[in-house]
Amino acid sequence: MKKATYIILIALLLLLFVADVALGSVYISFTELWDVFLGAPDATNAYIITQLRLPRAVMAVLTGAGLAIAGMLMQTLFRNPLAGPFVLGISSGAGLGVAISIMGGSLLGFSFVSGFGLIASSIAGSLAVFLLIILISLRIKDTMGLLIIGLMVGSLSSAVVGILQYFSPSEQLRRYVFWGLGSLGNLTWSEITLIGILVIISLAGLLLIIKPLNALLLGETYARSLGINITQTRWIIISITCILAGSITAFAGPIAFIGLAVPHIARLLMSSMDHKKLIPLVIIIGAALLLACDLVAQLPFSNYSLPINAVTSLVGAPLVIWLIVKKRTLRF
Repeated sequence: MKKATYIILIALLLLLFVADVALGSVYISFTELWDVFLGAPDATNAYIITQLRLPRAVMAVLTGAGLAIAGMLMQTLFRNPLAGPFVLGISSGAGLGVAISIMGGSLLGFSFVSGFGLIASSIAGSLAVFLLIILISLRIKDTMGLLIIGLMVGSLSSAVVGILQYFSPSEQLRRYVFWGLGSLGNLTWSEITLIGILVIISLAGLLLIIKPLNALLLGETYARSLGINITQTRWIIISITCILAGSITAFAGPIAFIGLAVPHIARLLMSSMDHKKLIPLVIIIGAALLLACDLVAQLPFSNYSLPINAVTSLVGAPLVIWLIVKKRTLRF
């Protein structure tokens, strides 16, 4: 892949980031945006930019990059083009934690509906599923068997959520539905900093397994013949995916299709399966795509906004369909 393509994609990412900060229900010109950071800003504009839009744009970058990397890892581990970051049931576990937090009061006699309570419950649910998958991975050596178990854990979580929804009053049910639609806003800088640290740690761990990832593309038998420790590699991949998907879902809600579509777009542009080249491209495209979706979701110049999960589905589903039609089959 030519360096010019990287330069174009990075420039597009920066342009989308600036547009996501500048555009919204209240239009802020680029001159006013410049004043917020380097000049004498208007107090209202400064608040809108630094406390509302800039955190949202930064969260979009972190979320898009994190989910795209998690999706790439799952597709490589399971050698399945339709695998995504939530295939192990992490998103379902987070959803179960939030469901218990919001709707548990009607059955269990308690409810944690504060912002911190929802985040803590989501992380707890993700962590519970993560620990379960880790324990199972120590006993199950077959990767496809682990995939099936992850799907079954997700189904069990969804079943419990369905029961809670059936017995919950409309107000609690509505709050859970809104969480499920996803949101990149309403986050403090301390929360975004925590997400950033987790993403950086995950990417650092990813650098340690680039060679095993490339070997897994040809199957576990071939990877073993190269001296790759399959169990250790699988554990690292699952850990990174759970950290990324679990933490992002806890703060932003379940966001669909980014992890599924972005790795295929990167492979199409790269025409290579080398993870050393693929990883930076996946990060850039994932961040840029979610910024574009967030820009659409904000419906600039109007007083309305769309749920980010709906927008990513509207964008991601046609992308996957187009990739299948164009390539006849998806590669992994």
